[in-house]
Amino acid sequence: MVPRQGEAAAPTPRVSVATVAREWTRIGVTGFGGPPAHIALLRRLCVDQRGWLTAGEFEDGVATCNLLPGPASTQLAIFCAWRLRGRLGAVIGGLCFIVPGFVAILALAALFLARHPPDWILGAAAGAGAAVPAVAVNAAVGFVPASWARAGDGRGRHLRWILYALVGGAAAATIGSYLVLVLLACGLAETAVRREGRGGETQVPPDGKRGFALAALGHAALSGGLGALVWVAFKVGALSYGGGFVIIPLMQHDVVTTYHWMTGAQFLNAVALGQVTPGPVVQTVAVVGYAADGIKGGAIAALVAFTPSFLFVVAGGPHFEQIRANASIQAFLSGAGPSVIGAIAGSSIPLGLALGHLWQLGVLGAAALWLLKLRKGVVVAIVGAGALGVVAALAGASVGR
Repeated sequence: MVPRQGEAAAPTPRVSVATVAREWTRIGVTGFGGPPAHIALLRRLCVDQRGWLTAGEFEDGVATCNLLPGPASTQLAIFCAWRLRGRLGAVIGGLCFIVPGFVAILALAALFLARHPPDWILGAAAGAGAAVPAVAVNAAVGFVPASWARAGDGRGRHLRWILYALVGGAAAATIGSYLVLVLLACGLAETAVRREGRGGETQVPPDGKRGFALAALGHAALSGGLGALVWVAFKVGALSYGGGFVIIPLMQHDVVTTYHWMTGAQFLNAVALGQVTPGPVVQTVAVVGYAADGIKGGAIAALVAFTPSFLFVVAGGPHFEQIRANASIQAFLSGAGPSVIGAIAGSSIPLGLALGHLWQLGVLGAAALWLLKLRKGVVVAIVGAGALGVVAALAGASVGR
């Protein structure tokens, strides 16, 4: 079981650091398909094949990592390595899971964001980018059942769920740079409602209070440069709730409108690269960093975005049972969760408006059919859309930025 508060962690001594490094690197290299694929690979390794963790321990880890801000599948990879080899295992396992995708996405960023790439590269980028609005809607739809169930029974709770989702969607479509404040406000609102319903027993989550202050301070203080990049990456790693795809509405307005690191079309390309490379979807932040300040910017953005995950797991691992049982955290996520879903869906509006070529609408329609009607995979959708873009470029269609 996950150690209870006050208990020491009990790493499994028979699992060497070299074994952790080898197996987590393998998952980092082969982990295409986002969080569902990462969770399946980790479960197969740690539970089914090696028996390092029981099924119950693993499921508890999945559930608790989903309560933490930041990329849940990355945190799960760090958590599993921490259970096997303590803090050293957490650091080694987490890095081995992250680095292969980071290297791959920086290499692709250099290719796709080159000053004068060939037309077929531009076509592949434009085609893959055209599928991204459909991917966003598909991600939002996939989160709905679990979030609706978390809301619980009762007409009031369901109406609040719908309200939070609408508020999140509207914020992502209109005031993206303030989205963190909106997500936190929805979580705090639900916490306050449930606190009143329990006679004041439920306390506002301290992390939510600190996050709200950090969000307000960060946006007011930073106007550009390296500090702005650090702030954008920090929001992704420490103030995002609801999985990897919430990075889109969190970053889009800052990246395209506020700091002008990318055009709208280039941001679509960055999101697409984050989907088709192995490892965490949050690697998209490295492309943003590369656009802002080259390889150094990509490395800084990734470091800032992923460091909170290591800290959350290493510091919070012994207390995971208490985190899961905390009524304040559950209430906060019951408010923030639907607003995140709305934000992910709402981000499809500015993403769609960033499409600059008529033929991309056909690719978007095909991707929407593939994902939403046929329920097929995201990676295939984006790769297929990129291939259609190459065909369009070779046929003489406009593919410029």
